[in-house]
Amino acid sequence: MDREQVAQMLNLYGDDVFRLAMSYLGNRQDAEDVCQNIFLKALNTRHEPLSGKEKAWLLTCTANACKNHLKSFWRRNIGELDERIAFSDSTDQTLYDAVMKLAPKYRAVIHLYYFEGYDQNEISEILHLKRTAVQTRMSRAREMLKKELTDDEGTL
Repeated sequence: MDREQVAQMLNLYGDDVFRLAMSYLGNRQDAEDVCQNIFLKALNTRHEPLSGKEKAWLLTCTANACKNHLKSFWRRNIGELDERIAFSDSTDQTLYDAVMKLAPKYRAVIHLYYFEGYDQNEISEILHLKRTAVQTRMSRAREMLKKELTDDEGTL
């Protein structure tokens, strides 16, 4: 791809790529590194994504890069920093904290469904999963969030 195409993709989908990376990794610096690597790889690739499928292609690359990052030697042998994103509404902060407590595989499907607007079939393509696996992960993630967000009296 040429620089103009990658620059255009960065402008259009850079935030989406970053948010997915952030949902997987839970760390701003790692998410920024993955995003940078994704767009550098896009610049150096000889194969262009199908027209109209650029966002899905970038998100697929991002999901794969995040999975590789989570398995890396470096990631397994360092300590985590507590990094919180400031929200003006405490409800948003509570919801964000609950989502970030989920395992990466659950955070990814929640993020793609609720924040990116993909349906379950599209998520299965992006994450290279069967549709039933996406449904299962969504169901389990919702249950975990429900347990996390309800108080002792059973209200949200």
